[in-house]
Amino acid sequence: MTKRTVTQKIFYVFNVLFLGALCFTIVFPYINVLAISFNDTMMAPASGLMLWPKVPSLLNYKALLANESIWRAIMVTAGRMGVGVLLTIILTFSAAFGLTRKGLPFRKSLVMFMFIPSQIAGGLIPSYLLYNSLGLLNNPLVYVLPQGFAFIYYILFRTYLTTIPDSLDESAKIDGANDFTVMVRIMLPLSMPIIATIALFTAVHHYNDWTTTLYFMPTTNTWSTLAYELQRVLNETGHMRAMVTEAIKQGQIPTQMRYTTDGLKFAQIVLSSFPILVLYPFLQKYFIRGIMVGGVKE
Repeated sequence: MTKRTVTQKIFYVFNVLFLGALCFTIVFPYINVLAISFNDTMMAPASGLMLWPKVPSLLNYKALLANESIWRAIMVTAGRMGVGVLLTIILTFSAAFGLTRKGLPFRKSLVMFMFIPSQIAGGLIPSYLLYNSLGLLNNPLVYVLPQGFAFIYYILFRTYLTTIPDSLDESAKIDGANDFTVMVRIMLPLSMPIIATIALFTAVHHYNDWTTTLYFMPTTNTWSTLAYELQRVLNETGHMRAMVTEAIKQGQIPTQMRYTTDGLKFAQIVLSSFPILVLYPFLQKYFIRGIMVGGVKE
């Protein structure tokens, strides 16, 4: 091992200190939110910045999980993510496979037909009028049908499929396989890295989207998502106090005296962020294999 010079040692120390400070500034807000969410605000109201709860307690989470709307929002969000991811994968992968077939007539025209709408959006009011005419207002299908196909995902699928050798397709055709068999039994298993990547992108999008509920579910809270409930928590103090009152009635919080909604608010932030924070590290490897594929051609 080559011995470091004095300059290199100074740079190494400075680099470690700088990156450590940078990491701390990024992580600290999350630690602060987590600490307040586990703090008993009745005994020790949150004040200033906290690295550890002053009085550790699960009261905030008990009050939060005692609310029926939270459980309903969790179920709606889980269903939306499952159906939305499945629909996007089926539609986008099928379109990408079909439009990579060299014998498909009007292939370039079909691609242009999909490309133009992806670049020109009608806006909120035309979308509202369209969904109203289609009967999608206050309908859970509005979560998945309009977003079932994304042109950018089609591009990623098509790029990945072009890296698979044509010899596999030709060999299957010689053995009597049709295009559907080739797509399902050959191309689909080989495309799992990019499928996992796009599935994660789609799931995160559905998980974080709250504007669809706000705009297109105007008269019902039955189909509210977890992201929308979090948005209400952050912006509506009255909604928070209603949750506290409901928790008191159910015995989850012993008294309302000196109780503030800060802990409950941060508890919902933690609850809403937890699934994605857990999911990302396990699927991170698919980003490199999926997104960077096709960048180097032989």
